Amino acid sequence: MKRRAVNIAAVLAASLGLSGVAFAQETYIPLISKGFQHQFWQAVKQGADQAAKDYKVKVTFEGPETEAMVDKQIDMLSAALAKKPQALGFAALDSKAAIPLLKKAQAAKIPVVAFDSGVDSDIPVTTATTDNKAAAALAADKMAELIGKSGEVALVVHDQTSRTGVDRRDGFLERMKSTYPNIKIVSVQYGGGDQLKSTEIAKSILQASPNLKGMFGANEGSAIGVVNAAKETKRKIVIVGYDSGKQQKDAIKDGTMAGAITQNPVGIGYKTVEAAVKALKGETLPKVIDTGFYWYDKSNIADPKIAAVLYD
Repeated sequence: MKRRAVNIAAVLAASLGLSGVAFAQETYIPLISKGFQHQFWQAVKQGADQAAKDYKVKVTFEGPETEAMVDKQIDMLSAALAKKPQALGFAALDSKAAIPLLKKAQAAKIPVVAFDSGVDSDIPVTTATTDNKAAAALAADKMAELIGKSGEVALVVHDQTSRTGVDRRDGFLERMKSTYPNIKIVSVQYGGGDQLKSTEIAKSILQASPNLKGMFGANEGSAIGVVNAAKETKRKIVIVGYDSGKQQKDAIKDGTMAGAITQNPVGIGYKTVEAAVKALKGETLPKVIDTGFYWYDKSNIADPKIAAVLYD
C-alpha cells in the first residue's frame, strides 16, 4: 500500500510539473563553447559562473577539445537541447552548420544567445561579442606602425568558418588594403586555433618568405604558434597577437611579441548569461552586446584597467 501511495505521489508530482510547477525549478542555461582548452574559454566560463550566482540560475559550460571539432560541438548542442533548457548560450564553430538545431530551439521557444562568435541567422536574440573587425583593424594599424608602413606581412588565423575567424581576417586585411598601400599580404593560413598546427604553418610561411617583416596570429592558439615558429627558426619578425593567456603575456614581456588585442572574456561569459535571463523575462535586447577590446603591450600590460581583462 505504501509503495502504491509513493507511485501515486510521483505521478501527481509529474503531472503538476507539466502544468506549471516546472517554473519553480531552477532555470537551466547550458553554454556550448567553441573549445575548452584555451585559457580564454576558462575566463568566459568564470564570467558565466559569476552571472549564474548573481541571477540564481543553473549554468553548465562545455566545448569540444579542439576548435576543429565542428561535429562534436553539434553533438553537444543536440544533447543540451534534449535536456529542454529554458535558454541556451552558443559560440558557433561553424556559423552555418548549427542552424538546423537552432531552428529546433526556436520552435521550442528556447531563447538562444550567441557569444564570442555569431551565427549566420536571426535566431539568436542577441550576440555577446567583441567587435572583431574593429579590433583586427586596430591590430593592423599597430603592425603597420611597427614595420614602418611597408613590407611583407602574413596571417595565421584559427578558421574561415566561424564569425570570429572571418571578421578578424577581414578586419585586418581590409585595413591594410585601404590604408597601407606599401604593405603586401603574402599569406593567409588557417591552423584551427591549435598551437602545434599553427607553429608548423607559421614555420612554413617563414621558410617561404625570407623578407617577411610581420605576422598576425588571430587567436590565442594561432598567436602562440607564431611565437613558437619565430623562436624555433630564430627569425626576428614583428608579431602581433589576439587574446591573452600566460604564454602570450610572457612573449610580450620578453619582447618576442610586440603586443596583442585582448577581449573581455569574463565580460562575454557574464553578459551571455545575463542576456539569457533578460530574454526569459521578455526584455528587449540589442542585436549585439559589444563587450569591448584593448591593445596591450609592454608599456601598459600592468595597467589595472588592462590587467583586469587579461587572463592566465
